[in-house]
Amino acid sequence: MLEILPKILLYKMNRKFGFPRIMPMNYTLSLLYTCNSRCKTCNIWKKEAKNLSVSEIEYTFSKIGKAPYWVTISGGEPFLRKDLPEICKVIYRNSHPAILNIPSNGILTNQIVKFVDQITDNCPKTQIIINLSIDGIEEQHDKIRQIPGNYKKVVNTYNKLKKLKKKNLSIGIHTVISKFNVKDFSYIANTLMEKNPDSYITEIAEERNELDTMNSDITPDQLSYRSAIDFLIHRIKNGKFKGMNKITQGFRIEYYNLVKSILRDKKQVIPCYSGIASAQISPDGDIWSCCIKANSLGNLRNHDYDFKRIWFGRRAQKERKTIINKECYCPLANASYTNMLMDIPTLIRVFYRSFIKWWS
Repeated sequence: MLEILPKILLYKMNRKFGFPRIMPMNYTLSLLYTCNSRCKTCNIWKKEAKNLSVSEIEYTFSKIGKAPYWVTISGGEPFLRKDLPEICKVIYRNSHPAILNIPSNGILTNQIVKFVDQITDNCPKTQIIINLSIDGIEEQHDKIRQIPGNYKKVVNTYNKLKKLKKKNLSIGIHTVISKFNVKDFSYIANTLMEKNPDSYITEIAEERNELDTMNSDITPDQLSYRSAIDFLIHRIKNGKFKGMNKITQGFRIEYYNLVKSILRDKKQVIPCYSGIASAQISPDGDIWSCCIKANSLGNLRNHDYDFKRIWFGRRAQKERKTIINKECYCPLANASYTNMLMDIPTLIRVFYRSFIKWWS
């Protein structure tokens, strides 16, 4: 993480003055909309796209170069792509990201374990994070995901992945807090944390164009979310963490408090760097500043797969202005962690909590 600190000033200057021109450090590559879950909090499986091929992805990242620090490979369900190990390999070969994060519903146990084994071997100097989605315990998870037996399958996947014991592999558990599980969250979190994942993270269910959930009734109310997340914050503050994990948990606390503030104030609480420090590539090659708005800044196929031409183009400049003017707000986790890195007060609080007064 220390290697990205010098870039913070450059991103802050870009947001304030429009220069220097700098590429994002946080990339999300959505490989497909297809999914083998039918979650109540997501309708992405209803969408269609002509997915980017391995060669198109390699050509794109060869032009992006070494800019990425963090790459998230999302879907749909990423492990439905039979060429996923090859996709990770070409990203690693061209960009050498420090972190490669892949979320999954955990249903395809054997394929997931096989692919993760290959990915960790093919990307030896990158930290591979597999986040398995679990939104409830036993039948509650199956009802939310609307797939019978999903819970047993994802737990089986978790157990088999833990047995791989690769040095560059972390296995996390991810829970989407929605109106369908918010009242049971303390029980869910306690049960899942007892499995000792390398990380346990949550994200609030929200309306996203990418997920086709606009105007859906899935987001918990402010008071219910606050009650649920305060329980988790208490667990984190009373946990015993060492080294980088203390810093990570410090950022987790900041994110959860940020979401509470956004739900309460309904505005950008800290400056957003989507369109500056973070970007998303859709399955069919559209470049977005973020997946909430999912406004196309241009398509890779129409610009010779040159990400920079799109990123520094007029549409992107116009999009950045709307974000900087705070015409939108959201608690999107991926972008929020990048935003917190750019926010000096947040960094001071994380430093204070991690190295001076963890229990405060």
